[in-house]
Amino acid sequence: MSHANISIFVPHLGCPHQCSFCDQVSISGACCQPNETDIDEAVKRAVESPRYDRENTELAFFGGSFTAIDRDYMVRLLSAAYRHVKDGKISGIRISTRPDCIDRENLNILNKFGVTAIELGAQSMCDDVLLANDRGHNADDVRKACNMILEFGFELGLQMMTGLYKSTFEKDVLTAEEIIKCNPHTVRIYPTITLKNTKLEVLYLSGDYQPPSLDSTVELCVKLLKMFEKNEINVIRTGLHSIDTDSYVAGPWHPAFKELCDSRVYLEKIIALLPEKGEYKIYVSPKEVSKVVGNKKVNLNTLSGLGYKCTVVADDGINLSDIRVERMNNSCF
Repeated sequence: MSHANISIFVPHLGCPHQCSFCDQVSISGACCQPNETDIDEAVKRAVESPRYDRENTELAFFGGSFTAIDRDYMVRLLSAAYRHVKDGKISGIRISTRPDCIDRENLNILNKFGVTAIELGAQSMCDDVLLANDRGHNADDVRKACNMILEFGFELGLQMMTGLYKSTFEKDVLTAEEIIKCNPHTVRIYPTITLKNTKLEVLYLSGDYQPPSLDSTVELCVKLLKMFEKNEINVIRTGLHSIDTDSYVAGPWHPAFKELCDSRVYLEKIIALLPEKGEYKIYVSPKEVSKVVGNKKVNLNTLSGLGYKCTVVADDGINLSDIRVERMNNSCF
């Protein structure tokens, strides 16, 4: 059974900075401070779900700056969550925070209360990009925090953003390379979206910031996914879950962004297997048919434009991510 998070959103109460891409006031105002009762009720709902699996269920404090909130409040939240670890209802606790809000004192507290994984919002590993986007930390802060987290034995997750103000395709690739050197267990890739009431909105409206296109962002993220896969780093999220359409200003958002990336990966695999123009059948797992066909049949149309007439066939005997290509004259390769 796949991993499941019981998500508790903690507003940016302790965040010391307002980054260029973050509408901190809106985020904080849209969510009340969770308390011990909220945690108990969230765990109760999860346990009552027919998909509940204790071994694969953790409680996750999201919001970005967990170790920067008031210390007493942080401990109360951790204590409430840890009760459910001790009584066997959840297997652990995950938190997300800033690289410059990690120190040994915080890590000792997190360790005491059963935290298993820590995600850091690195966003970029280029100091000029971090400075331009008001992050308030540098790349070396990320490296130091990663080293401490791994030293304490926590699972390490890193989050990166593509297309930030002052970043480039090459700088985003460099960020991925530097993240790989930090030896994280997991990574999240978030293309930058420009929202209302942010510095990015001002920069965009003035013409100083031009968000990358959706197509170029997919191209970049496909490259990043391959880099992380090659280094056996699990990418647990690519693209935002959803956005408030009323807050959206610009940027490469798509409701199925990860599927766009997966489709591009399949297209490259297929092209590599087709030695000459002609008619082919492409056999794939039934679960992967839509990705292979592509959004609005983009892959089939692209292949057709290259001289390949292809039909996608669902085959229960094909593993996920694998493909088999058969030429219509019955020759296989």
